[in-house]
Amino acid sequence: MTAHYLYPAWLRLWHWANAVLFVLLIASGVSMHFAGPDWLIPFATARVIHNTTGILLTIGWIGFIVANARTSNGHHYRLHFRGLITQLVAQTHYYLIGIFRREPHPFHVSETMKFNVLQQLTYLSVMYALMPLLIISGWAFLYSVYLPETVFGIGSVWIVAMTHVVVSYLLALFLLVHLYIITTGETVFANLRAMITGWHRDTTPGHDSPQPPRETP
Repeated sequence: MTAHYLYPAWLRLWHWANAVLFVLLIASGVSMHFAGPDWLIPFATARVIHNTTGILLTIGWIGFIVANARTSNGHHYRLHFRGLITQLVAQTHYYLIGIFRREPHPFHVSETMKFNVLQQLTYLSVMYALMPLLIISGWAFLYSVYLPETVFGIGSVWIVAMTHVVVSYLLALFLLVHLYIITTGETVFANLRAMITGWHRDTTPGHDSPQPPRETP
């Protein structure tokens, strides 16, 4: 068995806190969007929850970006364009066909690269494109009184609202896909266990597992 220490404590803490915030944002956002007397959360309560978790999500996202820039975790998000298309085709084929035929995974996790190319593209899109859009549109919604009445002849609040809703749906879809993908490791719970312990383990022959490295800020 080989093991790679890929998820330091700060990353695991951020990941699980972010997961809780996402669930609260979805529940409160849906409750406000479909407000009614018998709905999930009363509108007034949902608004407070949504605004509070949105602020915490913003702080967490900024912390993640700063940590990615200052620690070795950031290099897992750097695309390598040589062989990108070949890897993309192979990984897509695996998820669509190969996984159901029990074919070997075309990508092997290592300490230098813990994401396959599809994961890289997805996480880059989520963390560096969709999340900023969600946060900016959320804050614009919160302070919509300061927005201009129209932008290019279209109501500014409508633009902000549609952006926030569309991005929210995309991120909710990502969450569902993410929940499925974590079950596609060597065992159903292998990837989940890795995000709890920090260690990614597989059954390929290797040396004894090293001790976890000292955490860096």
